[in-house]
Amino acid sequence: MQEITYSNLDTLKSFEALAGRAVPDLPSILDLRRIGDYEIPTGGKLRFNYAARKVDESVLNVLADLAEEAGLSRKYRALLSGEIMNTGERRMVLHHLTRGQLEGDVIENGRSMRAFYRGQLERIYEFTDRVRSGEIRGSTGKTFTDVVQIGIGGSDLGPRALYLALKNSVSRSPEALVLEGHFISNVDPDDAASIVSGIDAERTLFILVSKSGTTQETLTNRDFVIDLLRSRHMKELVPEKHMISVTSETSPLAAKAGYLDSFFIDDYIGGRYSSTSAVGGVILSLAFGRHVFEELLEGAHEADRNALNEDPFRNASMMDALIGVYERNVLGYPSTAVLPYSQALQRFPAHLQQLDMESNGKSVNRFGEELSYHTGPVVFGEPGTNGQHSFYQLLHQGTDIVPLQFIGFTSSQRDSDIEVDGTTSQTKLNANLAAQIIAFAKGKDDPDPNKRFMGNRPSSLIYGPRLNAESLGALLAHFENKVMFQGFLWNVNSFDQEGVQLGKILTSKALSGKNEDRELDAFFSLLSGQK
Repeated sequence: MQEITYSNLDTLKSFEALAGRAVPDLPSILDLRRIGDYEIPTGGKLRFNYAARKVDESVLNVLADLAEEAGLSRKYRALLSGEIMNTGERRMVLHHLTRGQLEGDVIENGRSMRAFYRGQLERIYEFTDRVRSGEIRGSTGKTFTDVVQIGIGGSDLGPRALYLALKNSVSRSPEALVLEGHFISNVDPDDAASIVSGIDAERTLFILVSKSGTTQETLTNRDFVIDLLRSRHMKELVPEKHMISVTSETSPLAAKAGYLDSFFIDDYIGGRYSSTSAVGGVILSLAFGRHVFEELLEGAHEADRNALNEDPFRNASMMDALIGVYERNVLGYPSTAVLPYSQALQRFPAHLQQLDMESNGKSVNRFGEELSYHTGPVVFGEPGTNGQHSFYQLLHQGTDIVPLQFIGFTSSQRDSDIEVDGTTSQTKLNANLAAQIIAFAKGKDDPDPNKRFMGNRPSSLIYGPRLNAESLGALLAHFENKVMFQGFLWNVNSFDQEGVQLGKILTSKALSGKNEDRELDAFFSLLSGQK
C-alpha cells in the first residue's frame, strides 16, 4: 500500500486548483443528459443522483484529483485494517466490521474482532428468538409485547430512527410478529414517565444501553423506571426480570446481576456509528426478528463495499463527500438539509445531525493543530412534504444558499393508497419532490421581487424502489462513509467527541454542591427556584 500522509485541505494542490475553477451556473447546465448520467449506485437498490449539484466536468475532474491526492481510498482501507484512526483516544474504528469483513480480519490481543462482533450478534439472535417465541417471559409469567430502549445520543438517535423507518415496512406482512418499540433518552422525568404510563409493565422488556456503564442520564432513567415499576406493581413484578443491558465487557453493567442478560460492544464502536452493533441489533431483532436485522446489515455491507472503489465516479459516498467539501470550502455554504420524502424516515435527519456534526464539528486537525478553514456544516431536516410548509421559504428565497439532500422512493411501504383527482398519494408525494428539485435549481423570474426565485440552489437525490431493511442499511452506511471521507479531507479526527465533555464536567460540579464557579451556581440557582 502506498504510504499514507495526513495533510490539511488547504495545503493540497488539487484544492488550490479547485478554488480557481469557475463556479457552474446550475440552470444552464441542468439537462436530460446530466439527469441520466450523473448518478451512482450506492447499495440496497439505491442510487445517488447529483445532476442538480453545482458541479460540471471541470470541477468533477479536479475533485477526482483531490480524492487521489488526499488518499481517501487508502485511508479507508487503513481504517478497515485496524490502524489507529481515532487519534484523540488512540483507538481503532471498527463499526464496518459489525456488518461484514472487507479487508483482512482485525486481531486485537489475539482475538478476532469480526468473530467477536458476530458472536455477540448470534447471542442476540438466540435471546431475541426465545423472547419472541414466548420462552422467555416477564416475572409474572406473561409474554413480552413491548420493548423500551433506555439510552442517549448514539444509543438512542440511530436505533430510534431505524426502528421508526422499519415499523411499517415489517408490519405490512400479515404474519409478521412485531413487538412495539419505545425509547427513553432525555433525563427530563416527563420523558420516562410518559413512556411508562402508556405500557403494560408486565409485558415490557427494557434495554439499558451505555458503553461505559456510567452515563448519568441513562442510569438516572433506569432508576426512575425501576422506581415507577415498584411503586405501581408492588411485589408481584420483579424489575430485574424485565431488563437487559448493552455495554462493554469491563463496565459496571457487564455482570448479569440485576439483568436478564448482557450483550457487549467495545470502545472501537463510536456511539453515533453503533446502530449496526448490539446497540441497534437488540431492539431491532426483538421488535422485528433476526431476518430483518440481517437484511439491514447486508444493505450496509453492500454500501461499505461500494465505498471501496477508488474512482469517485463509481463511489457514491465518496462523490457525495467531495461535492460537500466543495460546497463548504469553495462555495462557502455553511449548512446542509436532509429532506426525506418518506414519513418513515422522520427521525433520520436527527440521527444524521449527530453523525455529521459530532464527527466533523472540529476546529483542530488530527494532530491538535488549529485549522484555518471551515469543517463540518450545520445539518438539519424534516420529512417532505411537511418541510415545504415550514422552512422551505428560507431555502428558496433566503439570503443563504443551503445544499439539499433529498431522499425518495418509487413506492410507499404499505400497499394501501387512495386515488384523488386521478393520482395516488405516493404519486403526489413524488411529484412534490421532483418539483422541489427543479424549483431550487431553476428558480423563476417575476417582475414582483417578492415572487422572484433566484434558483441556482443545489440538491442531490438518493432514490430507490422502496424503503425496506436492505435499502435502509445502505442509506445508513452511505452517510456514515460520506462523513468519514469528509473527515479525511478536512484532516480531522471524525471519531471522538470531546465537545460533549465540558458540559458533563460542569454538570457534575453544579450537582456536587462544591462548585467554585459562581456564575455556574447563579444560573443553576435560577433553574432550581432558589433566586
